[in-house]
Amino acid sequence: MTQQSKLLIGQIAAAVMFTVFSASATLADSAGATFSDGDNFSEKTGQELYANVCQACHMDQGQGAVGAGKYPALAKNVNLEAGGYPVYVILHGLKGMPPVGSMMSDDQVAAVVNYVRTNFGNDYKDAVTAEDVAGSR
Repeated sequence: MTQQSKLLIGQIAAAVMFTVFSASATLADSAGATFSDGDNFSEKTGQELYANVCQACHMDQGQGAVGAGKYPALAKNVNLEAGGYPVYVILHGLKGMPPVGSMMSDDQVAAVVNYVRTNFGNDYKDAVTAEDVAGSR
């Protein structure tokens, strides 16, 4: 292979990679994804936190998924009846779920737990508080 051929192949590879990375950035933007600064999530409401932290695995309607891993459904989930359970899972992780609560304030953990417990066919009205979360850390 000549030096000119190698250069041409390199340019083609660079163009392909640029296209792939540009397309993925465009898809992320079109999906409404947001990125937080630093080591903590910046979203404040439970809905925002769910959409930007939880939804990728547990899906948009909390229906869960099976593929590269098993992501349990949060919709109509009786395990959410006791507010301490989802608080514990978010703070400390469970099986394949990482402890994402370390990147959230107590208010944020309470907000996303309350959101999940009152949406997706769940109707658990006893709200989790930031104080409950602080006591579980």
